[in-house]
Amino acid sequence: MATLPVFDRLGAEVGTYEIDPAELAPRVNRQLLHDAVVMYQCNSRQGTFKTKGRGEVAGSTRKLYRQKGTGNARVGPRRTGKRVGGGHTFAKRPRDFSYRMPRAALRLATRMAIASKIQSASVVLIDELSFAEPKTRDMASILKVLRLQGVRTLVATAAHDPNVYRSARNIENVQVAAVGDLNALSVLSPRKILMTRAALDAVRNKGKV
Repeated sequence: MATLPVFDRLGAEVGTYEIDPAELAPRVNRQLLHDAVVMYQCNSRQGTFKTKGRGEVAGSTRKLYRQKGTGNARVGPRRTGKRVGGGHTFAKRPRDFSYRMPRAALRLATRMAIASKIQSASVVLIDELSFAEPKTRDMASILKVLRLQGVRTLVATAAHDPNVYRSARNIENVQVAAVGDLNALSVLSPRKILMTRAALDAVRNKGKV
């Protein structure tokens, strides 16, 4: 059982929150986490690279000089991959790196990632986080009093909040996501997670994550 302190916007401790990481995932399977992270990284690759083969570069197809009798190494046309300016022997072609893992495995990996963050004391709980209008200064002040200034942080809210997102989007190393949008990569990448009490309640509800 883990007991997390709950802070307010001024950095004062206003309560505690008890949670057993086993509620989220009975155990942390590092292989599953690795597989999920690799999948998300592969899916983010554009795969738009391309190089020219010997049939695509400009130049004559005539053999540069006769096969024997010149004292030189045997060589073909100037477009060969052995010469500067020639085509690539194994030219790169655009490709799609994306693939999918089973949905149940991805959801379990997300819950495992959150459980591992709780176990490593990397989750900071705040009782409530909302803004009447976008205020980057107020968001920066909250991060400062919670000792998260300059720390790569994920701000997790129970639902999408435009004002919270707009207040944090210009702060370096800070990202905002609703609980329903979390995945293993987004949870494991930052050093700390700033999460509202309502967001953690939503995580405990298996229908949300």
